[in-house]
Amino acid sequence: MRNDSERIRDIRECIEKIEKYSVRGKKEFYEDELIQTWIIHNLQIIGEASRATSEEFKAKYPQVLWLKIADFRNLLVHEYFRVDLGIVWEIVENELPKLKQQINDILRDI
Repeated sequence: MRNDSERIRDIRECIEKIEKYSVRGKKEFYEDELIQTWIIHNLQIIGEASRATSEEFKAKYPQVLWLKIADFRNLLVHEYFRVDLGIVWEIVENELPKLKQQINDILRDI
């Protein structure tokens, strides 16, 4: 079983993987199904790592929207037919940089 530190590192790694292809821009994202799949897959991993992180750890870092992240993962996995690429891109563009900063702050703290 992975511990909380490993899960936080998993989140950082997935953010970096998403950034690798999201830098190509919104147009590429909408036109390339492989990039869409890559980004969605890594968002799923971020959500699963968030969900599996211990409640004690989450309580120590309440600035992270753990539940929202896990809920979005559930939508991506279980309600894939409702996935809106516009929302996915908005998360990548607006929310992921905030999460990256929060995760980096946590990693400096642990």
